[in-house]
Amino acid sequence: MDFGNLKMYIDGDLKSSIDKITKDIYSPLNGEKIASLSWGNHKDSKIALESASNGFKSWSKLPLSKRKEWMLKLRKQILENENLLRKAISYEMGKPYAATGEDIESITNSLEYYAEIIDDFIRPTDIAENDDTHNHQLIFKPIGVVVAYLAWNFPLLNAGFKIGPALATGCSIILKPSELSPVSLYIIGDLLKQINFPKGVINIVCGEPEEVATTLSKSTIPSLITMIGSTETAKKVISDSSTSIKKYSMELGGNAPFIVFEDADIEVAINIGSAIKFGNCGQICVAANRFFVHENVHKKFVDGLIKKARELKIGYNKNLDFEIGPLISKSSRERVNNLIKSTIDNGGKLEFGGEIPLMNGNWFEPTIITNVNESMSIFHMEIFGPVASIIKFNNDDEVLKKANNTDYGLASYLFTSNKKRIDKFVDELDFGEIHVNGIKYDIYLPHGGIKQSGVGHDCSELALEDYLIKKRISIAK
Repeated sequence: MDFGNLKMYIDGDLKSSIDKITKDIYSPLNGEKIASLSWGNHKDSKIALESASNGFKSWSKLPLSKRKEWMLKLRKQILENENLLRKAISYEMGKPYAATGEDIESITNSLEYYAEIIDDFIRPTDIAENDDTHNHQLIFKPIGVVVAYLAWNFPLLNAGFKIGPALATGCSIILKPSELSPVSLYIIGDLLKQINFPKGVINIVCGEPEEVATTLSKSTIPSLITMIGSTETAKKVISDSSTSIKKYSMELGGNAPFIVFEDADIEVAINIGSAIKFGNCGQICVAANRFFVHENVHKKFVDGLIKKARELKIGYNKNLDFEIGPLISKSSRERVNNLIKSTIDNGGKLEFGGEIPLMNGNWFEPTIITNVNESMSIFHMEIFGPVASIIKFNNDDEVLKKANNTDYGLASYLFTSNKKRIDKFVDELDFGEIHVNGIKYDIYLPHGGIKQSGVGHDCSELALEDYLIKKRISIAK
């Protein structure tokens, strides 16, 4: 499918690169070209910064009721073009069409949710006075220009997590999509143009990171830098942005433990484990990374997971109704393949998969490896691929220690019917999210990590705190 020639969206208009740079985008589904994009550099990035600066001045002064009207107008425009956007997501990053609905739901739910809750959140708060000499209030104001770096795995979900709170609080925003999956966000730019969205409030610019991201980060114009991506990228962003004092909100890498005890509902654990490991071809920051399975149910769990993996429909078709898509790039496929080989060479046992199907694109079989231990690289790194590494255990203290043996602290999963054990693990697991006997993500639920998995939050009212500054007002009586 060809989405044609697409332009950046800067200062309320569709823009070609100043230096006329273009970039062809190819689908990981079949290796075919799907679009040609105007491709930004440092010049275009500087124009986007100035545009956002001017946009903030007007947007922050716009009555909240008007901002909310624009948010809902954008939501409506996205829903009216849902099919086009979903096909763009499928082709640019390899999702089955059915799975792209999550991206659309997330960006539209975010626009609606933050439009609904912003009134109560920014209402001035009275502060008690001890000496009866002053009246005190805490008031909330938008932080300013926001730069948002987006990961490629959920192009519009990630954009929604940033657009909603930015627009609601009165901030302007520059969205820099990943150079691996920018097509759907460029189409959003076209939709913004169609509805004549206020200029400068949302800007969409993409190009090589050393040209675009470095320019945006080093500028003194942004007050907040928010991102979804790797921990290493975040370190570079923070280093580059030290030209001025900025605020950060970052959802970074993960190494999620998936702990299954002998008293768990094994069928539930297998179903959820399969979905959170093989969904999006394992390219999810909260994907189960290390499966800790009690020795008494190890065989049953492994057999069940193999059955699920074997049933997954793989391979490109024009209906986009496969069940597990490809990896985002050939280099990603090579990295995952090498990781599997290293694990097997060091004692891991390949139970299923591990092969590259003979087809175009970046496909890779769902893969299951047992006999994994802490000495292996696969135990410590974020796999970001459809590979389930399984570690057998036999006691609570052992698995708790191993689960926490990681620099990451995003998501974790626990399956047991023992209430005392649940209380202990909820208290002692070092992760920002702990899902017990199920899994739940939604726009109203806080999403964030600890340790090297980030700062701040996406989703929920907690996200709004990152986009606001607080002023204390004291007036003498």
